[in-house]
Amino acid sequence: MTVEKDAQQNNKNIPLKKNDSRNSNRRRVKEKHRNLKQIFILSIDAFRERKLRSALTVLMVVVGGALMVAINGMSAGSAVFMHRQIGSLAPNVIFVSPGSASSIFQLAPGLATTTPRLQINDGVVSKIKSLPFVQDVIPAYQQQVQLNVGTAPGTGGIAGYTENTNVNAMKANTIFIISPSLKLIPGSKIEDNNPSAMLVGFDIANPPGYPYNPLIRLGQTITATYHGATRNFVVTGILKESGNGSVDKIVVINTNTGNLFFNMLGKYNFMIIMARSGNDVNTVIQELDRLYGSYSFGIVSPAAIVEAQQHTDSGSSSLAQDVGFIALFAGGVGVVTTLWTSVNERTKEIGTMKAIGAKPWFILSMFLSDAVLIGLIGATTGICTGIGLAYVLSASGASIGGQSADSHMAPIFLPNDILSVWFLSLTITLAAGIFPAWKASRLSPLEALRI
Repeated sequence: MTVEKDAQQNNKNIPLKKNDSRNSNRRRVKEKHRNLKQIFILSIDAFRERKLRSALTVLMVVVGGALMVAINGMSAGSAVFMHRQIGSLAPNVIFVSPGSASSIFQLAPGLATTTPRLQINDGVVSKIKSLPFVQDVIPAYQQQVQLNVGTAPGTGGIAGYTENTNVNAMKANTIFIISPSLKLIPGSKIEDNNPSAMLVGFDIANPPGYPYNPLIRLGQTITATYHGATRNFVVTGILKESGNGSVDKIVVINTNTGNLFFNMLGKYNFMIIMARSGNDVNTVIQELDRLYGSYSFGIVSPAAIVEAQQHTDSGSSSLAQDVGFIALFAGGVGVVTTLWTSVNERTKEIGTMKAIGAKPWFILSMFLSDAVLIGLIGATTGICTGIGLAYVLSASGASIGGQSADSHMAPIFLPNDILSVWFLSLTITLAAGIFPAWKASRLSPLEALRI
């Protein structure tokens, strides 16, 4: 009987031990939650007590994060904008000029600048047209001309609009071969054989910022002035807005008229070579080098422009990112300074907390939470500020450049980039707070209270 009673008693004790273990775990969890809450409250109180110093530290984190976000957004927007601009061109187009890479669309002015060794004339055009993989060659003249619209319609007699712009003398249909997406407004006509016909882009007919748009209408007469000589043209075609700032400013007149008006004597400023396909572009360029030498012409293709722009954007973005990171690193130094000063000011408080039983990890967590709080506020505010800054810079750049809403570069923010900046800002501030927090946790209660 005694053995049975002992067994029953042992069986009763087993669940009691399990319950004690569960209750002990619950108490520990509650105690941790209570400690975390206390740490968070103490961090907020410390932030409030040192408002100015904390605000300046947060500001340094904000500046670094904002710069990086704005740069990332504008770089991504620039890449998309450039691809959209070049993407509107046919992939088999090659722009060739005598010793210069400028073209009618001015997509990459100055990409190649060499002294002309060979003039482009009808003989050169015929020879190139006979090359394998060449579909067509369109020669053209280009000069800067002053256009005077006269009295603009609908302005009540207000003086007209005058603009200095590049005028291209070539077959007007060429622009639709180069950029197949271009469209004309209703009523427009292409009159290649009309010596007085003029085709204008959207921004020429509707100058950005001009209060009486459309400035130019179909059938309107425009006076062109070149080196003192004047000639009247009739607008027979107007292009719809394309979003490509260079294309929207194009002006095209008759080829022979341009030769006489510009006094070119049959020497073309540039020519447009149409390869049979985009894959044949490099082959055609190699043939040109073989025939005339590498420095005889300035040669530009859409693919080369994209590649050059990507290298330029990459270098600029990398430099700007370094500046942003330096600013963010400076913010981390500010966090170290702020927390170190806070440790010195709260030495007695730390000693008192340790004297009443606060563990080193509690002190460590308390100061690390200060760094985390600064990082959270700085990183989040920096991202919002950077997004706003990018839009302001983009809008101001568009207004200064006179671009329309559809043709200016808008920033693009990728979630991965934003999260990377956010985590980087938080990581730097947290890392900056480790040493001051460790120093505080190592303070001896006796030494702290003696100070």
